[in-house]
Amino acid sequence: MDYKPLAKTIIDNIGGKSNVQSVIHCATRLRFTLLDASKANTEVISKTKGVLKVINAGGQYQIVIGPDVPQVYQEVISLGGYEAVGTDGDPDAKKEDNRNAISKVLEAIASIFQPVIPAITGAGLLKAILALCITFHWTTSDTQTYIILSALADAAFYFLPILLAQSCAKKFKCNQGTAMALAGFLLYPSFLTMIKGAEAITIFGFLPITKASYASSVIPIILGVWFMSYVEKLVQRICPKAVKFFFVPFFSLFIGGVVTIFALGPIGAWLSNYIQIFFTWLKGVAPWIIPTVVGIFTPLLVMTGTHYGLIPIGTNNLGTVGHDAVVGPGMLVSNTAQGAAGLAVALRSKNQETKQLASSAGLTGILGITEPILYGINLKFVFPLYAAMIGGGVGGLFLGLTGVERFGAGSPGLLVLPVYLPTEEAKAIGFTMSNFTCAIIGVLIAMLVSFVSCWIMYGIWAKRGKLDPSETRKKEEKMQ
Repeated sequence: MDYKPLAKTIIDNIGGKSNVQSVIHCATRLRFTLLDASKANTEVISKTKGVLKVINAGGQYQIVIGPDVPQVYQEVISLGGYEAVGTDGDPDAKKEDNRNAISKVLEAIASIFQPVIPAITGAGLLKAILALCITFHWTTSDTQTYIILSALADAAFYFLPILLAQSCAKKFKCNQGTAMALAGFLLYPSFLTMIKGAEAITIFGFLPITKASYASSVIPIILGVWFMSYVEKLVQRICPKAVKFFFVPFFSLFIGGVVTIFALGPIGAWLSNYIQIFFTWLKGVAPWIIPTVVGIFTPLLVMTGTHYGLIPIGTNNLGTVGHDAVVGPGMLVSNTAQGAAGLAVALRSKNQETKQLASSAGLTGILGITEPILYGINLKFVFPLYAAMIGGGVGGLFLGLTGVERFGAGSPGLLVLPVYLPTEEAKAIGFTMSNFTCAIIGVLIAMLVSFVSCWIMYGIWAKRGKLDPSETRKKEEKMQ
């Protein structure tokens, strides 16, 4: 398929090349940060073949494409030349940003985590497969193959600060190599050994260094690169041109590194710990709340792009304690419930076009990618969305009451169910195979409740005349 015409139509109708400050993509969407969103012709873009939906929310102009988004993104980048847009040398990128604080934060989170998600998703699935191999005694944890593959799976999480440093540098517009060097410093073996020791640590003999764990951490490196970006810009401004090449990275790394380990790193580690403590407390008081709420409202969060606000929390939980009940379980039942609602529409509808879209997009939703079914079917008819929210809520309630957690990352759907198999570390702290069994049961409950609810509501909508005649064959019957 030739994606160039679609990319050209999008560029022409978002206000042209010069109206784009930056563009990224996720699993199904092109995410533009526009200099002036009012210049975009949303009506034309929405009606363009290949576009499922257009959403202007969270400070981003989001165009929902579906699974083909990587190919469309490459054509957009090629036609627009956007890799150079938004740098310090681009005057348009310096225009005043009038977005509110929440929009800026959500857009920043999305920009930072989008490039990292494929790595932690692949690593999480590999960890899940290894857990599956151990469970069914296909291998043991002391074999060379298992040790090598386990290291490959753990690397993305252990060195997560380095991965985040690269995307943070892009977002905060500073040197990527220097940012990754800062992250590498936080993970340097001798430094880690020192901060794990019993002795008090100081730098220059008088600045105390707080002991904190930075492996697999999220917040410390984000704060560190953010601060370092200001140092770099300041030195760039005041340093003579003749020595900029040497002094800019020197002062950026030196000042950024010292301030990070003295103040920002410990603050980030403290925040990470207290986030985990809060959710551990909430899990002890009312374990059903979070999976139920996430199970119900995930479709609405996805519609607005605010689901990216949960990703750092889930990633932090996996990195710090190795398991997560905040993001994974609720989104798992929500996604599968949306897919099941789509399949119910596929079976009930008499419209061949609707049946084809609902069946293919419903299957995609069950596997973890929900935008095609959400925008193509569930929002179009509305009642499947209600059914999916009901199913997601009931499934989330079950997972919350049974204490189900995930031990790896991945797009929440049937394909990543193995991430609910307890790892060796998880078994050591009390998790059993019931975690995996209950995850499967929760998914089945969510899908069944969603499917049945959608089936019933389809009949109600049809009796009330809220469906197009082509969906119930009334048009054909009248013609006969």
